[in-house]
Amino acid sequence: MIVVGGGIGGLGAAYSLTRQGLGVRLLERAPAFGEVGAGIQLAPNCTRILDDYGLLDEAKSLGVVPDSMVMRDAVDGSELTRLDLRDLEQRYGYPYLVIHRSDLHGLLLRACERAGVELVTDATVTSYENTGGGARVTVGSGGTHEADVVLAADGLHSVARKLLVDDQPVSSAYVAYRGTVPAGLERVRSVDLGEVVVHIGPSCHFVHYGLRGGELLNQVAVFESPKALAGQEDWGTPDELDAAFAGTCDFVRDGLPFMWRDKWWRMFDRDPVMNWVHGRIALLGDSAHPPLQYIAQGAIMAIEDGWVLGEHVARHRAEDGEPDWDAALAAYEAVRPEHCRRVVTTSRAWGELWHLDGVARERRNVLLRARDTYDYSFVDWLYGPTALTPDEEPPMFTPIPLSAAGTGDRLAAVADGAA
Repeated sequence: MIVVGGGIGGLGAAYSLTRQGLGVRLLERAPAFGEVGAGIQLAPNCTRILDDYGLLDEAKSLGVVPDSMVMRDAVDGSELTRLDLRDLEQRYGYPYLVIHRSDLHGLLLRACERAGVELVTDATVTSYENTGGGARVTVGSGGTHEADVVLAADGLHSVARKLLVDDQPVSSAYVAYRGTVPAGLERVRSVDLGEVVVHIGPSCHFVHYGLRGGELLNQVAVFESPKALAGQEDWGTPDELDAAFAGTCDFVRDGLPFMWRDKWWRMFDRDPVMNWVHGRIALLGDSAHPPLQYIAQGAIMAIEDGWVLGEHVARHRAEDGEPDWDAALAAYEAVRPEHCRRVVTTSRAWGELWHLDGVARERRNVLLRARDTYDYSFVDWLYGPTALTPDEEPPMFTPIPLSAAGTGDRLAAVADGAA
């Protein structure tokens, strides 16, 4: 089969399918394999799959297994709620891991090389089409590649997605700045690298955690751009970064000088779609379900996609051992779109919750402070075993309305008591 796209999702899928005895050719448009960005968070629903692949120990050696996840108010710096990640590992059987994106990408690339995946660079796929017995892609040079199945892991601006739906990426008007701080600087010495921390504030948030065994501190600053809201093309600029965090606590503002200011990431997603398969062409990863990053599941969903498809190839084989591709693709499409729809829509809602101001922010803070550290009701649907069939998909959490925190004098009294 052919996999289009050499990012984390494409490499993960290529490795998953090679494990099933398939010959896989992976087409990457860049002249060399690589990954940009900084840190990435891998919850137990992902580390479980890395363990199945035999890659978890290597991933742990490259990353950090933190002790806690902490949410703080970006304005006053106070703690709102936390997860005990060591207890979480006991609950789900696998750790919560943070790792540099390039390290995860390199790990998967090496696994594909060892498994015999045919890795092709400088191959920009310009079109997809079904054939009598499979599918074909055309690359920029005019050449073609054919296989029984083509898996399109071609990202947010997917060419293959156009075969299924005529839509466009949706701008959130938010932008992310990233940066890593080397060990030895005062900024790193003042941080507990055993924690993953997010400071949430009005129209902004700030994340930090350790990478590479504590050699680096990863920081991410995200804010809503007034220029984007005004319809200007030049949005997300460094002056907006500084203005967005002017009202935050000292710790957050002290981290801004360490951000890379020559590059920023505008944040887009797409509306969920439930059809991912067109004949023998199937979507995977951001081509199917690009999310906003608020529950840290974008790359994880892509890795899950590849694992699920590989498992269904194993389950659906003809008597001669050849994959029953129609059955495997139908089973893949029966389970993954609904799960990913939930993630995409929850990510949007979670982002709105993080960025509240005024009375809504006060109510949110009261509710978060009231949450027990060992309450997993909001993550059980996400961090448990990846579903292979629709009946295995767990029920979602029950939302708590902000009004549950009370209003007026009652809200003030509850807030004072929580503080």
